[in-house]
Amino acid sequence: MTLNEQHPKIVVYSSLFPHAGSPTAGVFIRERMFRVGKELPITVVSPKPWFPGQGLIRYFRPYFRPSAPWRDIQDEVEIFYPRYLSFPGIFKQLDGLFMALGSYFTLRMLIRKRGFNLLDAHFAYPDGYAATLLGKWLEMPVSITLRGTELRHSATPGLLPKLRCAMKRADRLFSVSDSLRKHAISLGIEPEKITVVGNGVDTKKFKPIPKSDARRQLGLSDRDRVLISVGGLVERKGFHRVIEVLPGLLKEYPDLKYLIVGGPGPEGDWSERLRQQVSALRLENVVIFLGAMPSERLKTPMSAADIFVLATSNEGWANVFLEAMACGLPVVTTDVGGNREVVCRNELGVILPFGDSEKLASALSNAFRRSWDKAAILSYAAENSWDSRITVLKDAFSKIIAAGR
Repeated sequence: MTLNEQHPKIVVYSSLFPHAGSPTAGVFIRERMFRVGKELPITVVSPKPWFPGQGLIRYFRPYFRPSAPWRDIQDEVEIFYPRYLSFPGIFKQLDGLFMALGSYFTLRMLIRKRGFNLLDAHFAYPDGYAATLLGKWLEMPVSITLRGTELRHSATPGLLPKLRCAMKRADRLFSVSDSLRKHAISLGIEPEKITVVGNGVDTKKFKPIPKSDARRQLGLSDRDRVLISVGGLVERKGFHRVIEVLPGLLKEYPDLKYLIVGGPGPEGDWSERLRQQVSALRLENVVIFLGAMPSERLKTPMSAADIFVLATSNEGWANVFLEAMACGLPVVTTDVGGNREVVCRNELGVILPFGDSEKLASALSNAFRRSWDKAAILSYAAENSWDSRITVLKDAFSKIIAAGR
């Protein structure tokens, strides 16, 4: 059978993917690609950074590069976690090369013994760059999904050439938002090479439950005014920006509560800083840290809340917005990345300038006073289910294989 006669057999390639040591890392990639896996054969290669002695760092930073198994099975999909040399904080321009070298023998085995014929990478650097090297070495077509880190990397002089190289070498680019597509075009990438495929939402998993029941489970009263944020406890997500405006909101809403769902992430761990900020502002009875939660449990705190807020500094396509909307919540967030593309109508929430604490406080105050059309919010979430996205991806992967190399 020639390459042109084959159906896509996809190796999903991403250093960010869930495992026992980091169960919430890259869940949005798994959600997307495991659905593709119901239509096409897939396996996952998730390279993990390593350097000698990194275990010692965990004595001081317990969540630093949590250990992953060599191999795992999730929902009947086989996952490999090869290691690659990566020094913390330095020589980042070498990560793409080392990642490719660390994955080479795993990829070669999957191609020669199991017939996989397409490498689908997530994030342009280092993952996408490594994937294009592997594609060249192993004569394998490559697609790359742009997810938001491309904005930060393109502002880093040492990484910009590699970022551009990865996107130019790839056979196909997917972008989770139109803003990322435009950014790639500004770097010299041909527009016709890029397809926008936003993330979707699982409306069977994310759906509202009675608010009084949800609040009772969390020890909240029916009279409370409840905000919620969900995400990794890192600087970018902006939990500290929301905490900063809570004292002013308390004067207007004395029964205010702020639920924070999340734990340390690949970008770092701001848990202690956030707790110190809460203590300094005497908000211990207002801010409730619920820790990281599996996605199937998120509908409870979501349903208990009145408003979802994320004062983030950058997002590609924040899937959590659709998850909140699927539970009936309006969204208050910042005008960065693809946020305006998700919260695209006034009845869905409020978009405000990043870094303006006064406007954030005002937006939250007004959101509590406003009467939101929950049915319209739920309907929008239902329109953005995964089904339509997966059809586009499946067709695109088939065309890559049909085109040959």
